[in-house]
Amino acid sequence: MKLATHYPLECACGRLKGTLAAGAKYMRAVCYCRDCQAYAESLGEPGKVLDANGGTDVVASLQAYVRFTDGIGQLACLSLTGRGLLRWYASCCNTPIANTPRDPRISYVGIIHTALGRDEGRLDATFGPPRLATNVDSARDAVASNHIRTLTATLRIIARVAQARLNGSWRRSPFFGSELRPLVNPRVLGTRPP
Repeated sequence: MKLATHYPLECACGRLKGTLAAGAKYMRAVCYCRDCQAYAESLGEPGKVLDANGGTDVVASLQAYVRFTDGIGQLACLSLTGRGLLRWYASCCNTPIANTPRDPRISYVGIIHTALGRDEGRLDATFGPPRLATNVDSARDAVASNHIRTLTATLRIIARVAQARLNGSWRRSPFFGSELRPLVNPRVLGTRPP
């Protein structure tokens, strides 16, 4: 799907602000993986991030569609291991912002619902309900998943990332500098959840 208008991104205290651009292609999903659960736990107040079954509501898009407009100095990063995803958050209030691969040439970004405002009605009205549940084996209780829908969604994301690689738009990332390094050094937690 495509976003009709700019959608605001903001941390809980309002110091870090940005937008997801109009025209952004996106998909909304809930991820139940242990790493997303550990990310929420590490920032405190996991109940504000995780649903009752341990899922994180994510809007998947490309990094080129994300812009930070205020408070970029508040952007911080952690990783559960030295090779894991980069988990971005606002250091001012520990609001989870997004997940990205370590390699900036893979332009995927998973924007965490906590950065998309506190109005769930607006979130649903703009992005629709989550259409996909991933990593359901790590859910706290049984969660329905559709393997064909998961495969189709994964293929769409791969195609978008490949297109960004081919057209060079992967270089427009608010998370990585010109030398292809993260804007801030990730804090590595060093333990993987059981």
